[in-house]
Amino acid sequence: MTATVFSSPVRSASPSTPIQIRGLTKTYPNGFQALKGVNLDIPMGMFGLLGPNGAGKSSLMRTIATLQEASEGTIQWGDINVLEEKVKVRQVLGYLPQSFGVYPGVSAEKLLDHFAALKGITNSKERKELVKHLLQQVNLYDARDRAVSGFSGGMRQRFGIAQALIGDPRLVIVDEPTAGLDPAERVRFLNLLSEISERAAIILSTHIVEDVSELCPQMAVLIAGQIRATGQPMGLMQQLAGKVWRIKLRRDELPTYEEKCRVLSTRFFMGDIIARIYSESDPGAGFEAVEPDLEDVYFCVMKEIPALQSSNGAIP
Repeated sequence: MTATVFSSPVRSASPSTPIQIRGLTKTYPNGFQALKGVNLDIPMGMFGLLGPNGAGKSSLMRTIATLQEASEGTIQWGDINVLEEKVKVRQVLGYLPQSFGVYPGVSAEKLLDHFAALKGITNSKERKELVKHLLQQVNLYDARDRAVSGFSGGMRQRFGIAQALIGDPRLVIVDEPTAGLDPAERVRFLNLLSEISERAAIILSTHIVEDVSELCPQMAVLIAGQIRATGQPMGLMQQLAGKVWRIKLRRDELPTYEEKCRVLSTRFFMGDIIARIYSESDPGAGFEAVEPDLEDVYFCVMKEIPALQSSNGAIP
């Protein structure tokens, strides 16, 4: 059976049109500069924005979503000037913030109907059909009479993406969507995002490396308000081939190795420490070469190790 498509009235930009961000800066009234001259091209499909908490991801997402003003810079999406034509953007935008409040005691069906009305869908019959379609799409139709305030974390996130899909948006922004979800709910939610990305541009903002490595064909790393890496996850990982090494250490040995090696990450295992380091040559006895993963890329960027080339040139 073919799914019903509920169209938005504005089509000034398509999911194949990249979002072009140039020189974007955000300084808050207290003087804190959350974004520092961000330059970024966001293509169609699933795009991962990876960075630690406090890196400026939410500030960037809120600015793209027209929820706050930029201090400087431009965001262009097709023929839409995002910072100046907010109404046009909102007509083709779906947004799932990191956290959102709900009315206590209101059922999923009634609350989604309310959101659809706020989005401008005034025909009650069309709205009812839309609500049913969206709840089925996110696998919440059987829970339609339950209060959203009583949903589990995963169910609330699925409800959140349902409200973000009202109006068949061309751009969907999701901010830290899998934080706090159990493994099964996380997989279910990421599969849903992957399905949606076939017809819309999706920006996935997260500090969870696995979300990006498993889902996003293109990505960027944001550190302290600046883009420090961009490219395909696999391409970035391949640049570290032959340069990531692992060694098993006693706890008291770690400080010595931290002084003489570029330690990327450490994990405790049965009383010992498993350390991964970056080295362009064999670091010596006890080390074994390992296949690099996206976490190694992330820590190279975090620790400012000049090991990578992004799609825009050398990573600082």
